[in-house]
Amino acid sequence: MPRQVVEAFCEGAAEWVPLEQLQAAASRKIAEATGTQAGLVTGGAAAALTLGTAAILAGEDLGRIERLPHCEGFPQEILIAREQRCGYDHAILAAGARFVEVGFNEIVSNAGVRRTELWEYEAAIGSNTAGIAYRHSADSQPDLAALVELAHSRGLPVIVDAAGELPPRDNLKLIPATGADLVAFSGGKAIRGPQSTGILCGSSELISSAALQMLDMDDHLELWDPPIELIDRSRLPGIPRHGIGRGFKVAKEEIVALLVALDLFTSGAYDEELPGLRSHLETIVAALTGNRCECAIKEPASPDRWALLEIAVDASSIGHDAFEVCRRLRAGSPPIYVGHGKLADGVLVVNPLCLDDTQADQLASRLNEEL
Repeated sequence: MPRQVVEAFCEGAAEWVPLEQLQAAASRKIAEATGTQAGLVTGGAAAALTLGTAAILAGEDLGRIERLPHCEGFPQEILIAREQRCGYDHAILAAGARFVEVGFNEIVSNAGVRRTELWEYEAAIGSNTAGIAYRHSADSQPDLAALVELAHSRGLPVIVDAAGELPPRDNLKLIPATGADLVAFSGGKAIRGPQSTGILCGSSELISSAALQMLDMDDHLELWDPPIELIDRSRLPGIPRHGIGRGFKVAKEEIVALLVALDLFTSGAYDEELPGLRSHLETIVAALTGNRCECAIKEPASPDRWALLEIAVDASSIGHDAFEVCRRLRAGSPPIYVGHGKLADGVLVVNPLCLDDTQADQLASRLNEEL
């Protein structure tokens, strides 16, 4: 976290405020940053997906809110492309939803060339369909805006997992601009707020339901007075008990810190650090020159993203593979965790975002020892 974000966290920790009022203020800030109606600070992007799904399933029906994750008697099926299934499915299923898969992962299975198509979603819609889940990436199919149009024509909401889709900064508005009803972003990662935070943005009615199911509801109806822009009390017949999202509560200092980080991210303040991040990678490359590896700095896909360093390990020369190098780096002093997404290809990945000048030198030294 940048210095300003840490300072905001510490200042927030020393204050007292009703969380529904702070979340209402956060909603205004998030709505402005994302171009949506409303927003909510959540306990990470996974929590945003659970809360968003709970909002889709229950809406403002207090009886349904009380029964989640049990959905007998009302729609609970969420359509999802088979090729978009992943370990984060638990975040959606935890709310009580049941997945209905559409399409086939034909390219990965080497059984064809087609991706999931719109007609497959439409063919799967039935009386128990509650909504559609979509995992966003640079090459996700089908087109999200077209899927949203189809969903809305059938009265269904769409929730989008865009946890890792920043940067580019433009995605903060471009993804919600497709008309998706709810979008989840990570509050850590590129935004650089607390890693335990996430952003849920979109429809004001669904954000209201999500907030209702997360906030502390231990109050008297006669005294309960949430800000109308977050929760319109006049639309509710009473005050619900604690909702399924209560375990995802967010502390005031996390909310404040996330909002400061969001301001820095959207203003482009982080762009000033990009030359320094690249310099860290160049330091490592220079230190490894002549060693038993090949270094390549991979240029970023957008001008507001930072470069990455890929180090191809010569396993035959050093006597062990990239997995072993990675394990030794973790077990060493200081422990070092390089990116492990390409280990199967014999490649270590260095992300400079968490490195300072001293750490770049330490990493270069340890890599030299192992290579």
